[in-house]
Amino acid sequence: MQTPLYRDPIHDGATDPTLIYNRQERQWWMVYTSRRASAEGPGVAWVHGSDLGVASSPDGGRTWTYRGTLSGLEFEWGRNTFWAPEIVYREGVYHMYVSYIQGVPTAWVGSRTILHYSSPDLLAWKLEGPLKLSSDRVIDACIFEKPAGGFRMWYKDEANNSFTYAADSDDLYEWKPIGPALTHRAHEGPNVFRFHDSYWMIVDEWSGQGVFRSDDLEHWTPAGHILAASGKREDDAGFGHHADVVVVGDEAYIFYFTHPGRAARGGAGQDGREQRRSSVQAARLRVRDGELICDRDEEFEVRLP
Repeated sequence: MQTPLYRDPIHDGATDPTLIYNRQERQWWMVYTSRRASAEGPGVAWVHGSDLGVASSPDGGRTWTYRGTLSGLEFEWGRNTFWAPEIVYREGVYHMYVSYIQGVPTAWVGSRTILHYSSPDLLAWKLEGPLKLSSDRVIDACIFEKPAGGFRMWYKDEANNSFTYAADSDDLYEWKPIGPALTHRAHEGPNVFRFHDSYWMIVDEWSGQGVFRSDDLEHWTPAGHILAASGKREDDAGFGHHADVVVVGDEAYIFYFTHPGRAARGGAGQDGREQRRSSVQAARLRVRDGELICDRDEEFEVRLP
């Protein structure tokens, strides 16, 4: 398998990947936060002002080609910030939930909201509106259909200890906050999927991915910790950050990003382009004794249908 799986050729800051099958092109798309790792500027300006990058794969996820950025998302004047897209397909419509920050802050300040867009083809996007959730500092939406009907969203609430909070919807348009879902420690980037007859949630704990297991999407039990130790593949050093999982039958693939320059000797504590750049990697997930495990160094091929 190609490693790293993908690097953004424009700003070299591909992070927060989400995968969606483009039914019009008959190819898999990776949509991601295109951080401006190559940009100059004070503070954390490089993390902001980001577009949503797009790469496509003609061969089931084994190789990826940069295609550009999603357009038509802006709804107010200026250069603004789009982070961490989540895209689901339902009855002929793609629904995207993306974190939004006005402008290009140079520090970790200001409100954050989650915007809902809809599209028939992943290209023409209609703003359905900002979501009213548990605070004005919410990011990193994840959506999963509930077994009894309707949908649940999990997201990071920075105003409430950076815990994962949840909201429910019957139609993907109107959402009702229902309170906290995970409160064990501060974290971000929840991702929920079903694999081997269980529901799983992974969260970015900035020390790898914390893993939780559930039978009902309501009660979550700790079930492992993955992507903590560095891998041996090119650019797979350091923690595995904010990830997406695609389940294909009995296989599950995790797509995550690394900051390999930060893990290199002398990289810790530095803040240059080498430490800011990021790479997307993929690995295979397995279940053993009720826990989720991941061998970052395993040889395998991604095979998306």
